[in-house]
Amino acid sequence: MNEKQKEQIREALRLYVMKYPSQNKAAASLDGTSAGTVSSVLSGKWENISDDMWRKIASQVGTATPGAWQMVETTAAKEMAYAMTDAQEWKNVTWVVGEAGCGKTTAAKLYEREHSGAYYILCSEDMKRSDFIRDIAKKIGLRTDGMTIRDMLDAIIGQLIQTESPVLLFDEADKLTERVFHYFIDLYNRLEDKCGIVFFSTSYIKRRMKMGLRYDKKGYNEIHSRIGRKFFELEQTSPNDVYAICVANGLTDRKKIAEVVKDAEQYDFDLRRVKKGVHRVKQMDA
Repeated sequence: MNEKQKEQIREALRLYVMKYPSQNKAAASLDGTSAGTVSSVLSGKWENISDDMWRKIASQVGTATPGAWQMVETTAAKEMAYAMTDAQEWKNVTWVVGEAGCGKTTAAKLYEREHSGAYYILCSEDMKRSDFIRDIAKKIGLRTDGMTIRDMLDAIIGQLIQTESPVLLFDEADKLTERVFHYFIDLYNRLEDKCGIVFFSTSYIKRRMKMGLRYDKKGYNEIHSRIGRKFFELEQTSPNDVYAICVANGLTDRKKIAEVVKDAEQYDFDLRRVKKGVHRVKQMDA
């Protein structure tokens, strides 16, 4: 890794740190990175920092690499940006629904990178309650060694209340188990009018919510009420969106762009398929 790349990572890290109340809290939010390492990078004393550590930092603070995939503001991306901005500004709770491959994760991570007080948390079906709470605590820069779940939750609430215009972004929220799902209610009750919350998931959540309400499962009516009893459903990616993505990523030949669009259409314009299509066409020309 050359000096120019290290300078780019340092600048990205500097901007990342500015989002947090202190440098130590920013360091605590990064995986496998100590406060001392962060300090060394920011001060330019990086002689003993390995390339692996540089790459680890870069992957977490959003440093662009040469030839990296270029993002495009698709219709769905604009809708998600609106939902997140609205939640952060007005401390609303919104559940965004979009099919796999429409760019939900990319949009949420980009919003977190560009907005102070925004925290992205990836949910998973194997998460326990302690994992869920600990991940939130880590993301906002809290150290949780020796703390109980209740202590962690109290610390999270206290930190978020002190943060200016905070918003929590929960990706793949529909994958959480019932027991963890209920923590959303506790979070909302204690953060109402103090913190925005945005959930992202596929349309599976609509079926899960419908069944939960039908059989009067614990917590479902409360969660449904808190999101305004309506999901924020995203527009499907369009051929125009795919065209713009192709152009932004170096495709200019109309026939080749049409080939990518036609292929993507067979897969409901899944953006992962679009990325593969652009890569394939470029490789054929290489």
